[in-house]
Amino acid sequence: MVMQPITPDKAMQIANKKRLKPGRVKGTDGIQFTKGKNARLEIITWDEFESTLKRRRLQVYESGGWMKIMKKKR
Repeated sequence: MVMQPITPDKAMQIANKKRLKPGRVKGTDGIQFTKGKNARLEIITWDEFESTLKRRRLQVYESGGWMKIMKKKR
């Protein structure tokens, strides 16, 4: 399957269905989805998640329910 770019709103919908939350790796600017059980990650707001995506020129890609955060393709 091909990974397709999705909007932050669509990513939030998928994440909510899977009980995932936006997270940041403590002490870094790295973001990912989390269930909140990893001590290395801190839960952040969806606004902060979206702001980090824009600032770092990242995009959420999805394929068959799997999501991955990668650099935006031009």
